Amino acid sequence: MREFFHSVTLDRDKCKGCINCIKRCPTEAIRVRDGKAAISPERCIDCGECIRICPHHAKQPIYDPLSVIGDYDYPIALPAPSLYAQFNNLEDTDLLLTALRDMGFAEVYEVARAAELVSDATRRYLARPDTLKPVISSACPAVSRLIRVRFPELVPNVLPLVAPVELAARLAKKEAAARTGLPPERIGAIFISPCPAKVTAMRMPLGSEKSEIDAVVAIKDVYPKLLRLMKHAEPQPLSASGRIGMGWAESGGEAAGLISTERYLAADGIENVIKVLEDLEDEKLGELDFVELDACAGGCVGGVLTVENPYIAKAKLKLLRRYLPVSRNHLGEELPAEAKWDRAMEYQPVLELGGDTSESFARYSEMQRLLDALPGLDCGSCGAPTCKALAEDIVKGDGDLDDCVVLLRERMEAVLRALHIDKDGRAGKG
Repeated sequence: MREFFHSVTLDRDKCKGCINCIKRCPTEAIRVRDGKAAISPERCIDCGECIRICPHHAKQPIYDPLSVIGDYDYPIALPAPSLYAQFNNLEDTDLLLTALRDMGFAEVYEVARAAELVSDATRRYLARPDTLKPVISSACPAVSRLIRVRFPELVPNVLPLVAPVELAARLAKKEAAARTGLPPERIGAIFISPCPAKVTAMRMPLGSEKSEIDAVVAIKDVYPKLLRLMKHAEPQPLSASGRIGMGWAESGGEAAGLISTERYLAADGIENVIKVLEDLEDEKLGELDFVELDACAGGCVGGVLTVENPYIAKAKLKLLRRYLPVSRNHLGEELPAEAKWDRAMEYQPVLELGGDTSESFARYSEMQRLLDALPGLDCGSCGAPTCKALAEDIVKGDGDLDDCVVLLRERMEAVLRALHIDKDGRAGKG
């Protein structure tokens, strides 16, 4: 099985051993052992919730420095639609795109342009009679990873199209190579990202062996430089996207761009996403055509690499979109090869209790026995988020029943009673 790359890491020196992260992690991927947190690579989906909640900044995102621009003869900026929503009083997106050129990029290719093409392709996919519905968006890499490891029955429902940023990279590099005559290795497609999960998507792209994205930089790093450059930039006519493409920055934007159907659901925030996936797995939402799921609250504007409050960002985006055309990018008669997966999405059973069915069943039975013995408080004092998680750790050999401080206290009190010592440490009457 191919090992997963992760864009969320832990700085053990900064970790204080608090349990904020274990209670917040939606996939129970974090444990606190010996006073330090540890992230399970099998469970982590790079959603970034631990980065958001950690008071000591011990969880760190991985992304490229801005100096990566200089690594290529022809660097192309791929700005996420959420980038537009970070700035106050921005009325003309050409001002921002021109500032990106002034920053050192040879060209700017809006991810919103590719998003409109993906929206067009999705409408066509939904119209096919053989399409399995409801179709689940494949745009959020954290959600796609979650489905791959936890919801095997939903894998066939995932939209078999590359994410807009991947399509943008492919089209931008193809056009640049034809225009400049440069070989692909000298052209760099650099994504300006709202979240670290996009770094994971670059290293391990869904639906293809290799990504055409060459680097990922953070919106929060680009933001202060753009602020300075935008004060003096003279806008050039660079924008080529409409309301649909820009709308992908917020929850519901992708689904609303389908136009052809109102039978859709859009959910944001990883806890809500998990609840929707559980309902889909239980076949409670079969009347829907399309399901859009965003791991971050508010959609991509809520990513941990942004600078603006996601709800304020959504308000800014609404104002910025109001005079734009609905869409400025449409597919031809044929769906371009660049938009399609070249390999199927596969379930990866990394969360199974055992290597085969019999071992899993035996471990599950043991886990149930342990759960009966545990107090069921889900206090987190043992370093696991819940009693169930501790029981699972024990059957896997990663924990011990003595880790439960409640049981340990009860046993100590029983010993003291047996020795006739009261709670104040005084010997009782024998």
